[in-house]
Amino acid sequence: MARREVVARYRGSLIGLAWSFFNPVLLLLVYTFVFTVVFAARWGDSRFATDAAQSPAIMIFAGMIVHGLFAECFVRSPGLVTGNANYVKRVVFPLEILPWITMGGAVFHALISLFVLLIGQLVLLGDWPWSAVLAPLVLLPLVLITMGFSWFFAASGVYFRDLSQVSGLFSTVLLFLSPVFYPLSAIPEGYRHWFYINPLTYAIEAFRGLWVFGQFPAWQGLLVYSAISVVVALLGFAWFQKTRRGFADVI
Repeated sequence: MARREVVARYRGSLIGLAWSFFNPVLLLLVYTFVFTVVFAARWGDSRFATDAAQSPAIMIFAGMIVHGLFAECFVRSPGLVTGNANYVKRVVFPLEILPWITMGGAVFHALISLFVLLIGQLVLLGDWPWSAVLAPLVLLPLVLITMGFSWFFAASGVYFRDLSQVSGLFSTVLLFLSPVFYPLSAIPEGYRHWFYINPLTYAIEAFRGLWVFGQFPAWQGLLVYSAISVVVALLGFAWFQKTRRGFADVI
């Protein structure tokens, strides 16, 4: 079903599924031009005094991949059940897999973007650290957190239809409150700990460290983030299961 959803998204377009590759390529080219040529910016994180700091486009694109994985699922979650009303009255259909179908499409796009990021690194930086193969250690907990939010909002969206509008707005706000366009070190130290309430902050910082700089996250932080992800996923799933009894009556 995830494959069918991805194919359906590009059906009717001139180049079809190839857009899933060209979209991130164009995005990376734009970032490279704007931040390297126009602004001649550097990535202001003193922890990473490497050539990568001279390519903020790579830093931003890496952050966008993490945010995009979360946002693609989260924004669509409030309409997952209401948009598949024909499945609701089918007792045998497991409605809880609907967020997993969306996640399948998001993972597909993230993998394409990771390939583009890899090519961009080799072209712009001439290097790709082997620690990048450990990126799933950071991204898998993010998937669980995303699923928790998706289950919660998919169920709540049946009863509160305005959540479809709120989710898009929240995703945009989260983009700018996450260290996507700036390093976390740019935030005044007194406010920095508040940013870790954001479920994307740790994932973005740890993913950049592994994929771009070859730096491993502290295992204590990774364990805490992983534990939180399991709790969020379980709570979201429990809420979905508790509220699903009323779906048919509301829809």
